[in-house]
Amino acid sequence: MKKRRVTKPVSVGGVQVGGGADITVQSMTKTDTRDIDATVRQIHGLEEVGCEIIRCAVPDMQAALAMAEIKKQIRIPLIADIHFHYQLALECANGGVDCLRLNPGNLRDEGQVKQVVEAAKDRDIPIRIGVNFGSLPPVGGIGRTRGFSRHMDLVNKLPKVGEEQEGEYSVVDHMVATALWEISLLEAQDFDKIKISMKAFDVPTTVEAYRRLSEMVPYPLHLGITEAGTVQSGSIRTAVGLGLLLYEGIGDTIRVSLSGDSRDEVVAGFEILKSLNLRRKGAVLVACPSCGRADVDVIKLANEVDGLLRSSDKEVKVAVMGCEVNGPGEAKDADVGIAAGAGRAVIFRKGEKVRVVPAEDMLSALMEEVEKTPVS
Repeated sequence: MKKRRVTKPVSVGGVQVGGGADITVQSMTKTDTRDIDATVRQIHGLEEVGCEIIRCAVPDMQAALAMAEIKKQIRIPLIADIHFHYQLALECANGGVDCLRLNPGNLRDEGQVKQVVEAAKDRDIPIRIGVNFGSLPPVGGIGRTRGFSRHMDLVNKLPKVGEEQEGEYSVVDHMVATALWEISLLEAQDFDKIKISMKAFDVPTTVEAYRRLSEMVPYPLHLGITEAGTVQSGSIRTAVGLGLLLYEGIGDTIRVSLSGDSRDEVVAGFEILKSLNLRRKGAVLVACPSCGRADVDVIKLANEVDGLLRSSDKEVKVAVMGCEVNGPGEAKDADVGIAAGAGRAVIFRKGEKVRVVPAEDMLSALMEEVEKTPVS
């Protein structure tokens, strides 16, 4: 794995993004932001599963006003997601949010963007430039507000990665140019508290956009695959795209965008980071898929262990195996492991056998050993 890209750090409500800090896991609320109680309840649920930064949609002024009250009732940093209307960004900044997300595809008036930058400077909060394939500015219309119809924007006719001819203007070119336009606006106002995202549903397009921009600017990158899909398919798509980038040392904060419970986004985000040894928050579960050699219901056991481990922040590697073929070997690499067989199970610690227990006691015995594991 390549060494992580060095980026200029920014502080989002006291959480450092970039500059060598841990890669943070974000999510976004799915409630109506104007419903303060429902939104706060959802954020509290996300805090419980480890979410480190939260973003809320701000579609109108009522939602913008609600952000100030939401901010008072939560513990993690709050980002305002702004589209079209710069006044909403100004109100959210005034209300104390920790970061503003601006979309350069639908907020293209230079004078309005400058007003938002001034507000961010006054309150010392960063701005995320959120480039998204689904809302790119019209071709030829970057930074222009007149004479371009969104219905004739030609973006969907731009070639994607692998489709372009040599020298042909592509979707990735357009995404990068859009980001650079707004970066230049912010830099012209001596503002450098910048994060950037370059999201698309198409994984090769997303990966190439981030790769290219990462070579051009020093700012931290927020990674994501937009509208990735359901919990199952979306997690896989996101893991592929983000895994490629993270392995190359690109990325400072991530969000897994799923059509489901936001808590699943956070869980998936940490699992992606743990799979690359980039974060060790919580337990890592090694579990065999089960086969004809298994004498116990390994799938049931693994899911039971997984459920119990989710309630703990202890950094521990636990192996759940169903037979003697891979069990001892995998258990040797784990802090605690179990190799279950007919009527009994062997409990390992760092590869050493510590207990043999009857099948009916194997779950409780395993969790006892997990609890004995010292915090690293």
